[in-house]
Amino acid sequence: MQTTTRDRIVVAASRLLQRQGYVGTGIKQIAQESQATLGSVYHFFPGGKEAVAVAAIKHGAEEFATLLREALDSDDDAAEAVTACARRLADELRESGWIDGCPVTAAALETLGTESEIQQTCADALRGWEQLVHDKLLRCGFPAQSARELASTVISALEGAEVTAQVNRSEEPLRAVGRQLARLIRSHEV
Repeated sequence: MQTTTRDRIVVAASRLLQRQGYVGTGIKQIAQESQATLGSVYHFFPGGKEAVAVAAIKHGAEEFATLLREALDSDDDAAEAVTACARRLADELRESGWIDGCPVTAAALETLGTESEIQQTCADALRGWEQLVHDKLLRCGFPAQSARELASTVISALEGAEVTAQVNRSEEPLRAVGRQLARLIRSHEV
């Protein structure tokens, strides 16, 4: 499959933001990593670094949503599906050398308290991921209110565990959260 220059820019920016955050990533570095000219970056993203970052965060968020969907669809049992997600995150984080964590965390934390498009894109990503978990729980027969609260808890716990796993260079925080989320979900089964 052939990628366009715009696609290369978005993917490179997504990886850089994931590893270095928004503040630590420069527009020249994005151009270099994507093997594009600086002029091409500004051609596709006349809004500059923030516009590239928004596209990159959306790309990373969709990659994570795909991982989440696959994990949630891997088992009919909601508790087992969430555990599978935690395991997969742990495996992928370890395989990346502990550098490819959540695609929105760094940018979200760096833009807290702002009303930027970046902050809105990060919030949209988190809500979208919660919706995927919520929908899985509904399909498994959970009441709507329980599904909503559990979905928020699942995403919040996975996000926190992923950061902790990165910092400690250990899969165990994600694996432990997976086990505990499974217990929590089972305690709410109807």
